[in-house]
Amino acid sequence: MTDLHLTHLGEHGSPVMLCHGLFGQGKNWTQIAKALADRHRVTLVDMPNHGRSGWTERLDYLEMADAVASAIDEPTALVGHSMGGKAAMLAALRHPEKVERLCVVDVSPVAYRSTDEFSRYIDGMLAIDLDGLGSRSEASEALAEAAPDPGVRGFLLQSLQRDGDGWRWLPNLEVLRRDLAVLRGFPETDAVYEGPVLWVAGADSGYVRDEFAPQMEARFPNVRRVTIKGAGHWVHSEQPQVFTEVLARFVDAG
Repeated sequence: MTDLHLTHLGEHGSPVMLCHGLFGQGKNWTQIAKALADRHRVTLVDMPNHGRSGWTERLDYLEMADAVASAIDEPTALVGHSMGGKAAMLAALRHPEKVERLCVVDVSPVAYRSTDEFSRYIDGMLAIDLDGLGSRSEASEALAEAAPDPGVRGFLLQSLQRDGDGWRWLPNLEVLRRDLAVLRGFPETDAVYEGPVLWVAGADSGYVRDEFAPQMEARFPNVRRVTIKGAGHWVHSEQPQVFTEVLARFVDAG
């Protein structure tokens, strides 16, 4: 079982666990965690192969889900975005006794078609000569072609860390690149999670569509869908205030 790095905020109230998406780390959700921490005990997870958590030799959503579930000591409101959302869904399906309620952020329990976007990002990150890198601004310049959007590029560069006199990437980029097809997929399962589920979508994102609703409702019959305007795939960072309000109402009901 992969060792997960966990950060805890708040000392009172019911537990909430937040699982980030591809290329992220738990601290990306700090602002939202702080908004909940006055009335909840919030845990920020660094997912396997990301942040300060351990690396694995391959990507496997079932192992990822079990690693998340192993970090839960009591029925918890589990929140997951993108890759973290798929892991959270599977954690609820495989360990329903540990998940009091589930919030899935801009992802569906389906296999997505191949896209060049994420592979382009990883190729761009791997192409940077870390031994010859002088500054983070140099890294940003080197990554500009692969990630022209400044916001996306800044997000990716949050995982570039100083390592002594040099630099290193926190994500396990080689394995992520090799197993991108695994990340796009979703394991077959007949399991059903009966607890309350909030399904949050960005209005400008294609990850949650009407055509995916039957798959979601089959596994999560007690689901309610909310679409947030002015947001794409990174809903929580593009519309943080609205997202936090929506999420707070859901977890406060637990």
